Amino acid sequence: MANTAPKVAAEERQESPQAVDRKADALVKLIKKNKHMVVFTGAGISTSAGIPDFRGPEGIWTLRAQGRQQKSGVNTLQAVPTATHMALVELHNRGILKYLVSQNCDGLHRKSGISAEKISELHGNSNREYCKDCGKEYIRDFRAVASYEKTVHDHRTGRKCALCGGVLLDTIINFGESLFAEPLQLARDHAAKADLFLVLGSSLTVSPANEIPETPGRRKAAKLAICNLQDTPLDALADWRIHSKADELMVRVMEKLDIPIPPFILRRRLLVGMEPTENDRRQLKVVGIDWDGTPATFLHSVKLEYNRRVARSEPFIINFRGDVDVGTELKLELTFMGHYGEPNLEITYEYNGDDAQTLYLLEYNPENGEWKVEKQEGLESGDGSIRNLTEGIGRLAPPRDENVSDGVQPTPEIIEISD
Repeated sequence: MANTAPKVAAEERQESPQAVDRKADALVKLIKKNKHMVVFTGAGISTSAGIPDFRGPEGIWTLRAQGRQQKSGVNTLQAVPTATHMALVELHNRGILKYLVSQNCDGLHRKSGISAEKISELHGNSNREYCKDCGKEYIRDFRAVASYEKTVHDHRTGRKCALCGGVLLDTIINFGESLFAEPLQLARDHAAKADLFLVLGSSLTVSPANEIPETPGRRKAAKLAICNLQDTPLDALADWRIHSKADELMVRVMEKLDIPIPPFILRRRLLVGMEPTENDRRQLKVVGIDWDGTPATFLHSVKLEYNRRVARSEPFIINFRGDVDVGTELKLELTFMGHYGEPNLEITYEYNGDDAQTLYLLEYNPENGEWKVEKQEGLESGDGSIRNLTEGIGRLAPPRDENVSDGVQPTPEIIEISD
């Protein structure tokens, strides 16, 4: 069964550094001449971030089979993407990696910088939920998963869609459930086109995800490489089999490609705009968005300078009882969820009319604890209107078949400011 493991875990083998180095050389030659490289990742790429795997000697299913308590790992919200995660980001940014298929639910791929259109998260993402009615996605800086009070197939998170009011569901695929059709088909399509398919940190035992590497494995025109400490059912189809930790292989590969592995930088996008309301009033809205316009929750609160009250719930709205002069500068103090110890950040928003918005590109370096801010002003409403906080071009997840009742819609806190 996919959610079980033997009491004695399969043997893990680590090849010598010299052997890994030779195979990294061979892999680099394939990478340099490939036209459509696809990577398939499993839990093994996140173990160096402190997140346990499933079938290793200390894996979740192995410990359960032995009747042992699972050891406490790093909170996935605080985990730092590994060298492998960041290597894949750089290969993606340079156009070398054409597509990424992942079995992981920890959200580290998206957090590391892989764009939504270049990845199939086959088993879901614990930081992503979607509307069962319109399919709108939401990225959260918290675990957006159901409590499963009734059944593991009840995916209601307790929130409602800001776009249509529909019930929001988590994206986690539990055992016995079907995978979402679109990401699965995209994964299969890219596997069929791949001339180089690299598996990193997966035991390839969970169906139907494990069938995807089999496609290039059986094509003469494609090369299949598998990097995993334990044996896999597809080893006989692999052109290259590397018994190694993913980081040890990918660090060597990037060095031989002469491509530096970038450090992890937490990137956030913040949209701020003013809009008219009734009686010639103005309303300031602050909203986080993902790179594709998908609403992203990462703020804890927003405070306007010289005002004692703090907006603490989304959407962050500050009402002005009177008119606001064009050119007025408003200083906002942002408080974040703080999973990486992010300090508060002050930004200055200049009001330049109701049709203008400002996009703030925020970059936080966990190593030095510093924020870097880039501001793009003068965005017109057609560039992603602040008037509708949920408009965007995020991919729609197909609705599930379950009948679910209404959840709970949080009420936004509106701060009134006198002129």
